[in-house]
Amino acid sequence: MADCNHDCEHCASNCGERKAESLMFSNNPNSIIKNVIGVVSGKGGVGKSLVTGLLACEMRRRGFSTAVLDADITGPSIPKMFGVNEPVLSDGHYIQPSVSKSGIKLISMNLCLQDERAPVVWRGPVLGGVLRQFWEEVDWGMIDYMFVDMPPGTGDVPLTVFRSLPLKGIIVVTTPQELVGMIVGKALNMAAMMNIPVLGIVENMAYFECPDCGKKHYIFGKINNPGCSVTSEIPIMPEIAELCDSGKIEDFDSGSGKYLGGIIDTLKNL
Repeated sequence: MADCNHDCEHCASNCGERKAESLMFSNNPNSIIKNVIGVVSGKGGVGKSLVTGLLACEMRRRGFSTAVLDADITGPSIPKMFGVNEPVLSDGHYIQPSVSKSGIKLISMNLCLQDERAPVVWRGPVLGGVLRQFWEEVDWGMIDYMFVDMPPGTGDVPLTVFRSLPLKGIIVVTTPQELVGMIVGKALNMAAMMNIPVLGIVENMAYFECPDCGKKHYIFGKINNPGCSVTSEIPIMPEIAELCDSGKIEDFDSGSGKYLGGIIDTLKNL
């Protein structure tokens, strides 16, 4: 291309100049990761981390070895959700990931900071370097399913994940508002541009189920989510928020399969 600066690392174009070896992160000889799944949305605050955590817990509950790579470098929430706060350590060769109480392996920027409240004020290339370390320098071992919790938007970090990790596909998280749907559509279009399969769409805060009569109330309305035949709805449930805030998401074992069943079945058939 005439205006190409040969910086494939920060380019979205799928041109003939692109070389696979210049894009993909290297494989770690200590890590065999069978399925890498991105959890994305064009919009912040829709529940990507919640869906990531619920999926990881459910697949672990079903006997699969599971991991979460927290790619939201500047706004990590995975450690708090799982009640993990001890800094990760290195054995001199590789970083050893944290392990949750049910055996889910975790890596997050907040597990690399002495003070979890310290802000991470870095530019895109540095964030991409952290992602490379999380993939190449962490001793993941044998993993059946790794879920990558992505930051919102279609910027540097999602672009790096889409082009540098061997994604089997993505799960898109949204909430039932037209404005959110429009912005989430950008993430779907980005996936289409880069030939990343959309494995499912999760509508978080889809409805409220009355505890007395069991009737569903679609408080924010009902939105048809285009782009995928596999969809799931997670209702508004104070129990989920309480468990996440207290670091006990793994104790939510009554609903993950119920609310995410279709997507779980899709993951099992990859």
